[in-house]
Amino acid sequence: MAVRSGNLSPFFSTNSSLFHQPLAAAAVAAKAARVAEQIPPSTTLFVSGLSGRTTNQKLREAFANFGDVIHAKVVNDRSSLTNHCKGYGFVRYSNIEDAEKAIKRMNGQFLDGRVIFAEYAKPKDTTS
Repeated sequence: MAVRSGNLSPFFSTNSSLFHQPLAAAAVAAKAARVAEQIPPSTTLFVSGLSGRTTNQKLREAFANFGDVIHAKVVNDRSSLTNHCKGYGFVRYSNIEDAEKAIKRMNGQFLDGRVIFAEYAKPKDTTS
């Protein structure tokens, strides 16, 4: 079966308008608001986008500016020989107000050269 060359150009062209439309900042903010609404407020934050250089101490110091940090833990890959950071961690505050303040101030900020994202941690699923 012969395929005419003109039929496939929209699929393989890099000039397509799909590749040139930046994601609107308002759409990103709206999605973040929907995600925040789905997860109930908690004193524990889930922090993603962490660098491999980020340590428990650096994570604690970065979030200590917003309240009393009880615990800060970077999750490491135990199966690797280097115990490399998996790119996320958890920060627990003594109260919800401090956790909320930290999310507002740290979400989208740089830590160790990487943009990090902070949100309320989802509760553990204890039914499994």
